[in-house]
Amino acid sequence: MSILLPASQRRTLRRAVRVDCQVVRERDFKLLGDWALDLSTDGMLVITRDIVLTGEEVIVSFPIPRTRVIIDAVATVARVVHGRRPTDRDRRALGIAFDSIEPEHQRLLRASLRHIPPPLPSRRPRVDYAASVHLAALE
Repeated sequence: MSILLPASQRRTLRRAVRVDCQVVRERDFKLLGDWALDLSTDGMLVITRDIVLTGEEVIVSFPIPRTRVIIDAVATVARVVHGRRPTDRDRRALGIAFDSIEPEHQRLLRASLRHIPPPLPSRRPRVDYAASVHLAALE
């Protein structure tokens, strides 16, 4: 009996928390978004109306949930959600990857997110075929 193992491409677990924020494009200081759907210690998913390119540098500012501490960080647009899939709910969004956060702020963020659940998946998990074949070979 073989089992297909799910693939996980994320380094950290995202958390389903709405966060007010300011995401500004670095090159022209245009406000791209002011709230996020989810957050992790590595990045956030920000709702936007603007067309933004993957790889653009942005400046992000947001409060650590359940605290009054504000994080200011440089980040990179890692993913653009165009709002075309049914699961996108007709919203355009940006996956923002933090380039660096002060270690103390990262510890506070990790602690703050610890008890917040992850978002519900909007699509089926990917299959890690290599790990599945390896597991089948061990059986």
